[in-house]
Amino acid sequence: MSKVLIPRSLEQLWQLQAENKDNAVFAGGTDLLVKIRAGKPAPKALICLDRLDELKTITELPYEIALGAAVTPAQVLASPLIKNHFPVLNEALRHLGSPHIRNMGSLGGNIMTASPAGDSLPPLYVLQAAVELQSAAGTRKLQLKDFIRGPGQTQILQGEILSRIIIPKEPVFSHHFFEKVGLRQALAIAVVSLAALYNLDSKQTVSAIRLAWGSLGPTVVVQPEVEQFLLGKPLTTTRLTAAADLLKQRIEPISDIRAGADYRRRVAGNLLKRLNPNER
Repeated sequence: MSKVLIPRSLEQLWQLQAENKDNAVFAGGTDLLVKIRAGKPAPKALICLDRLDELKTITELPYEIALGAAVTPAQVLASPLIKNHFPVLNEALRHLGSPHIRNMGSLGGNIMTASPAGDSLPPLYVLQAAVELQSAAGTRKLQLKDFIRGPGQTQILQGEILSRIIIPKEPVFSHHFFEKVGLRQALAIAVVSLAALYNLDSKQTVSAIRLAWGSLGPTVVVQPEVEQFLLGKPLTTTRLTAAADLLKQRIEPISDIRAGADYRRRVAGNLLKRLNPNER
């Protein structure tokens, strides 16, 4: 049976990691502990980050907002900073799990699970978020899109923890969109999700756009060709339908127990059409 260790400072954390080579760190444990209960081999030591106050803050910096990796989705949802600057992330976290999960889980844990269906990932991709990785040896920073390698796979090194998620405040987008499709109305794992940021000029022409789909591939799926196809054009139903057709030609969705590739391809295109308010 694993022993549970609860450091009260980062210095104590590094010491515990050095003394317990076979370890896993966790904050809320809503993914890790469920996997262990399901029979996944457990490390000899579980190190809980929940008492490290420096990992539980949301801080506004001159050009960025930094979220401690142990902040809960509920904390993020309650933050005026996130509501004002990043509505797309706020909307995604409203659909994450149940109230219990949103109060117990952590944003860093949702990232570290690296699930293709992780609700926070598409918004963080379009927001061009970076992750700060910390160890006894120092700190390094990676773009989130480079940090996640595949399902359950990240670029984290032995002895490192994800300490902060850093989101730039610029550029400002006037339209934030997030929607996901699941197999039920609540507590649903995404079959497909879409996060979008875009600006429209006075003629309703797209002047800037970023798109990211979740649960389509091994990692978040982006399609620069589709973004370019929409850029500089009015955001009409006709244009979005053509963009959806282009998307369906370019993607190779995964198949799993929740949905097949053909269904995901169709839903991904339909979500794109919903960027037009008349389609919602």
